Amino acid sequence: MLRIVFSRTLPRLNRLSACHYSAAAIPAPSTQPEVHYNKLFINNQWQDAASGKTFPTINPATGEVICEVAEANEADVDKAVKAARNAFKLGSSWRRMDASQRGLLLNRLADAIERDAAYLAELETLDNGKPYTVSYSVDLPNVVKCFRYYAGWADKWEGKTIPIDGDYFCYTRHEPIGVCGQIIPWNFPLLMQAWKLGPALATGNTVVMKVAEQTPLTALYVASLIKEVGHLIQQASGSSNLKKVTLELGGKSPNIILSDANMEDAVEQSHFALFFNQGQCCCAGSRTYVQADIYDEFVERSVERAKRRVVGNPFDLNTEQGPQVDQEQFSKILGYISTGKREGAKLMCGGGVAADRGYFIQPTVFGDVQDNMTIAREEIFGPVMQILKFKTLEEVVERANDTKYGLAAAVFTKDIDKAHYVSNGLRAGTVWINCYDVFGAQAPFGGYKASGNGRELGEYGLDNYTEVKTVTIKVPQKNS
Repeated sequence: MLRIVFSRTLPRLNRLSACHYSAAAIPAPSTQPEVHYNKLFINNQWQDAASGKTFPTINPATGEVICEVAEANEADVDKAVKAARNAFKLGSSWRRMDASQRGLLLNRLADAIERDAAYLAELETLDNGKPYTVSYSVDLPNVVKCFRYYAGWADKWEGKTIPIDGDYFCYTRHEPIGVCGQIIPWNFPLLMQAWKLGPALATGNTVVMKVAEQTPLTALYVASLIKEVGHLIQQASGSSNLKKVTLELGGKSPNIILSDANMEDAVEQSHFALFFNQGQCCCAGSRTYVQADIYDEFVERSVERAKRRVVGNPFDLNTEQGPQVDQEQFSKILGYISTGKREGAKLMCGGGVAADRGYFIQPTVFGDVQDNMTIAREEIFGPVMQILKFKTLEEVVERANDTKYGLAAAVFTKDIDKAHYVSNGLRAGTVWINCYDVFGAQAPFGGYKASGNGRELGEYGLDNYTEVKTVTIKVPQKNS
């Protein structure tokens, strides 16, 4: 059985760790880390694509080619799936391995990633464009935590004994589904890889993974670490016929600011909710609803904060915002900005290109945004903040839910009753109260409606990778 688990997004440690890290604790980066792996990893071996084709991966800060990477096609996928199926066969060492041993191997992988964290952060910044400070102090710690969390689950995902009518003993087993097809995105390459591999491997599955063409380098290096610690997992780029789909697809998340919120904190966290990772987060707070009596002040302060945002070389430790991932995203975002102006939204700051080379965009804020505008309906996936005005709680809940998406939401208020009223009314998989983008490997993440189905992370994340088998045994009764 082959299952696809697809993710486009997002996450991070605690907000404080991203915004208030100590630069002194971050090792100085190499701005030109050596690329060690650029081939397919199949059956524990590095291989060229069957066709011999390669494709360039681009440094988004300069537009220059970093290196050529093997380009898989159908023949490579078939080869990878066959290898993964062989590794999953009933008699294989991987399937028969003690669950505690799988947990030990996942912990060893976490150790290896922790050991090479500085290099992986350099490679992530080179290939993705996100600031090195974020790669090192946010992404890498979360990667390690995710693998360690699922390492702990490996021997604890138990079934149940169930009392049923009659003279029977009934129990359930949680069994691995087999070969898992996984697709990861380019905005958090290392972290999304951990979100996928952690639960899949902890529950005894094998994996065929397609990494993003824009950012393949760190995923390939992690494959080398998997080989180093002794994992029998096969990875390759490609596609196949897929079953049992779990999807995380995107969002247009409402961020609701009530008039009694702490203004300074709400402005800063709303800025972070939108601009973190160059705005390339599926759960970004991309519809900022502000209550009417504080609207003008909030907009003014948000514009001031956006103007102070430091955009530039992602390897500079003072940089807050690097380039967008590639030319396609760069052009798409500029197109949305033009549409916003044309449809009548008020451009408060930014709106243009931020450098003479690379894919840098100015931090942009729109005011006077209406719900029917394109920038308020469609996912921009870039550093473009849209601020909308509302009057009542009932109104804002209705407007916030008027979207095809339902990934995340937030509410800022000092009134806990209002916080619960709004959060209970919002149709979203995650709701933050007086915070944003707070993630933990222990807490499930996923969306309502067109934002996908299924959940990742936490105990719920294990459901994607196991089948529940019910076993019922007739219990003989002694004749009286």
